[in-house]
Amino acid sequence: MAIKKQYLKSKPVCKVTFTVPAEEAKKVAVVGDFNNWNPKGSMLKKLKNGTFKGTFDLPKENTFEFRYIVDGNYINDEAADRYQWNDYAGTENAVIEL
Repeated sequence: MAIKKQYLKSKPVCKVTFTVPAEEAKKVAVVGDFNNWNPKGSMLKKLKNGTFKGTFDLPKENTFEFRYIVDGNYINDEAADRYQWNDYAGTENAVIEL
């Protein structure tokens, strides 16, 4: 898994590209604080090499908890900036700092 951050000088946003290697998966979405944990509109596109990829504009100078949904299973990204316990989910969420 990988996270690429590209800060824009012209806007207060960061283009964040999420990449998930999941050859066997049918659907992968990224959900988090930035989209109210709703997979609608945050599906990643499957590439020919079997990885899923998507780029999203997120507000700079923020911190977001997030996870991937791979065929209905929640997983964390090992490339996250850090992890944070979430009482509601009863598990740790990945965190991205922009």
